[in-house]
Amino acid sequence: MTESTRRTSIGAGDKSLRDQVYEALRERIIEGELEPGRRVVERDLAAEFGVSRIPVREAMQRLETEGFLTTQPRRGAVVSQVGVEGAAHFFDVRESLEALAAELAARHADAAGLRRLEQLLIRARRATERGRARDVAALNADFHRQIVVLSGNPLLQDLMQPLDGRLHRLFRLTAEPGDGPLMCGEHEELFRALQAGDPRTAARLARRHVANTRAAALKMLTDRAASQEEQPQAATGSR
Repeated sequence: MTESTRRTSIGAGDKSLRDQVYEALRERIIEGELEPGRRVVERDLAAEFGVSRIPVREAMQRLETEGFLTTQPRRGAVVSQVGVEGAAHFFDVRESLEALAAELAARHADAAGLRRLEQLLIRARRATERGRARDVAALNADFHRQIVVLSGNPLLQDLMQPLDGRLHRLFRLTAEPGDGPLMCGEHEELFRALQAGDPRTAARLARRHVANTRAAALKMLTDRAASQEEQPQAATGSR
């Protein structure tokens, strides 16, 4: 999406300017266009989007509340880093909520909802076979989001909504090219439990799936942090 396309899209539709700016910035952060540590300047964004600074400020405040932005001394707002400790805390919460969502979905999902879930699986499998990693990450996040919807619990949906973007961002930051088949396989196994209306198995598989995702993501983040620490040392030693 080009800058001009973004600018013309703000102000269209029924959503408030604040919500449109929020969604646009959130998407850029999730997709990595605004990388961790990047400064986000309210004045510049207002000029780019063609809006006043008020909706931009409100959108940035919401993104900071949700953990996408961090305010630093003398730098202002920056895109938050995704560290090992923060990711571990995220998975602690997600594991319990995803298991609950799967259990409830197995009890309450209707045929139409299961068909939507199955279509996401089919699309994810096709994207995996074509090596389209970005599409795989998005479809996997959509799969988890749909299970929460199928739970039929509005409070759980409200609790999971702020975590949804973090999940998608983690998928984008930590996914390996070879992860797709394993991820699809685990999702398909979970789908069969939901389809069978088996709450206990669905909850167990959801918990196991999150635990596997956690282990892979934390290893990736740990290895990346270690590599970044070694680079300055190597540069210093070469002088």
